Amino acid sequence: MSTPTLLTISGALRAGSYNRQLIAQAVRAFGPATVTEADLNLPLYDGDLEAAQGIPASVQTLADQIRQADGIILSSPEYNKGIPGVLKNALDWVSRIEGAVLKGKPLALMSAAAGRTGGETAQYMVRACLAPLQPRLIAGPFVMIAGAAREFSAGQLENDQYLTAITAQMQALRAEIER
Repeated sequence: MSTPTLLTISGALRAGSYNRQLIAQAVRAFGPATVTEADLNLPLYDGDLEAAQGIPASVQTLADQIRQADGIILSSPEYNKGIPGVLKNALDWVSRIEGAVLKGKPLALMSAAAGRTGGETAQYMVRACLAPLQPRLIAGPFVMIAGAAREFSAGQLENDQYLTAITAQMQALRAEIER
């Protein structure tokens, strides 16, 4: 296969978020790829808006990015034992696009969170939200960075256990893309 195209999706909007740093670490572990970053600054899903104006341009851009990607790296923080509203909103909008853009798309899921479980609850919620959209989720290893503020130094992870899990997950994503 030629150089794969990856779409990265961060459930955290903050530019310096730990989830964006985690995605950057994953991209480095993945190796050569063309990488595009999704923008989740979308209008709130509203059926009346959709009926009156159709799919917003920003949502169509996201759907096109998903279609063009060979694989997706999605990282989500955990907010109040759940997933961020911007991520749920993006999935709701994407579900409205004709052609089931996520169906069959290789997707690696990871999380970084301040708490001691590393976003475990959020990951299970993201998996539940993705189920009807039918991406090919990478089964494991799970990547859940606990106590994220202690684990990143200048945007880099230094914990060998986390690095090993990220590398294994990215190898699995690459293999799934090449399948």
